[in-house]
Amino acid sequence: MRLFQRTIRLLLFLTGLFAGLITAVSYFFAQRIIRPPQKKLWARPSDIGMEYEDVQFPARDGVRISGWFIPATGGRQDGATLIMTHGWPWNRLGTPADDPLSRMNGSNPLDLLRLAYGLHQEGFNLLMIDLRNHGESAPTPPVTFGLQESNDLLGAIDYLNGRSDINNNRIGCIGFSMGANTILYALPQTDQIKAAIAVQPTSISIFTRRYGRDLLGPIGGIVIKLAEIMYRRQGGIPFNAVQPAFAAAAAGDVPILYIQGDGDRWGSVADVERMVAATPNARGPLYVNSTHRYGGYQYLIDNPKIASAFFEQQLPE
Repeated sequence: MRLFQRTIRLLLFLTGLFAGLITAVSYFFAQRIIRPPQKKLWARPSDIGMEYEDVQFPARDGVRISGWFIPATGGRQDGATLIMTHGWPWNRLGTPADDPLSRMNGSNPLDLLRLAYGLHQEGFNLLMIDLRNHGESAPTPPVTFGLQESNDLLGAIDYLNGRSDINNNRIGCIGFSMGANTILYALPQTDQIKAAIAVQPTSISIFTRRYGRDLLGPIGGIVIKLAEIMYRRQGGIPFNAVQPAFAAAAAGDVPILYIQGDGDRWGSVADVERMVAATPNARGPLYVNSTHRYGGYQYLIDNPKIASAFFEQQLPE
């Protein structure tokens, strides 16, 4: 009898320990979604010879947004202007991928300033921004993966409208992951984005499920479900409510080039194909060889002429 009682106690202890561990991991993930660590800037455009202005402006709903305006060489006022929006939980520079979670999940460093330099060399003005809850922009949790962040992009357009040194009829956008979602959610609310590149946009329910399974194996599904409950208690919305395909359907005649890695373990080729099918004027998708989600991002950084050629065609003088 004593052996039986000890066995039961041990099983209860191990069950409680396992449940506590699952809860702790879920809380960690929920906090990364609700209040991601706001990464400090580790470089500036002047480091690679680009003049720039530190800028701040209100998002369409009043949240303070920070960024850089990088004027085209020679101050061309007829040149096109590109707004760059980053992914979660990066900042306008991309990500150094130097924290423990990034090392654990196989994230790679991404240098969006390198992409900006390539586009700047092609004669574009650039506006690189930190989305809310990221970089130097104001914290206003929780992150909504494009829904509320669309106000940041709309605020960026309002800011550009207040400048006399750009052509407001030649504005394009490049977004990565959450930044790509942000563009898709902003498009039905403005007619000033004339062309866009969406690099691996994603439905959040699909992303979180695949991310959890890739990182944690069989327990990933439990962790993500608990994290979603915690996220919603902090004002978040159901993960399955963030489906960019619905927004893409209202993008009008704006040409959107989709880029997707074929080896993306967190996103989904089928998910992007649904967005492409819903988009009235979709271009691509451009599939690129990759063994991780970061390969799809890196492709455009390594090949800025893909972006410059697209915008030169879609934003003619």
